Amino acid sequence: MALVYRPMMQLSGILFSLLGWILSCLTTYLPQWKNLNLELNELEIWTMGLWQACVVQEEGGMQCKDFDSFLALPPELRISRVLMVFSNGSGLLGLLLSGFGLDCLKIGERQQEQKRRLLLFGGMLFWISGITVIVPVSWVAHSTVQEFWDENIPDIVPRWDFGEALFVGWLAGFCLILGGSLLSCTSCSTDVHPSSIRYVVAEQQDQCQHLETESRP
Repeated sequence: MALVYRPMMQLSGILFSLLGWILSCLTTYLPQWKNLNLELNELEIWTMGLWQACVVQEEGGMQCKDFDSFLALPPELRISRVLMVFSNGSGLLGLLLSGFGLDCLKIGERQQEQKRRLLLFGGMLFWISGITVIVPVSWVAHSTVQEFWDENIPDIVPRWDFGEALFVGWLAGFCLILGGSLLSCTSCSTDVHPSSIRYVVAEQQDQCQHLETESRP
């Protein structure tokens, strides 16, 4: 049964990781990191992301404008942009490495130790990718809460609220960490893949036949 569970855990891990990586890329480019509702004009909703600010109008749709300068952004958005790009890159590298380490892949069937190392390294990259998604998303959420309850800001000034991208980012980080954990667990198991067993049996049979041939007069 362990030999059956191992490929299933690997498949589940790679699927969770792939889903998390897609959601991470989506979070990076979504402009809804922060939302702002204007009480004077309820027909407009302002949103802010890592790359642009947008205004959503009930009649005119969405209009966006890219930020003019990276240095003009608030500190949490500057660092979040860097961390999210790093997360997407490490997640992509984790997908490539762990994909070559799967037992269902025929390539490198005799090199089980190398495939196990690829799985372990891929799982660690997914862990890093998940953490570097959760950190910026949580940081922006924390700064939004602080600004929302800041008593030094007059009550008439509109307050920013959580955007949909934050919740997508938290889900992405959870999927990446879960997928990396499943892949790391399978890489640390001592189960032997059936294909490697067949190769070992074949080699032993060849050795026995060779000894029988040498022992004959």
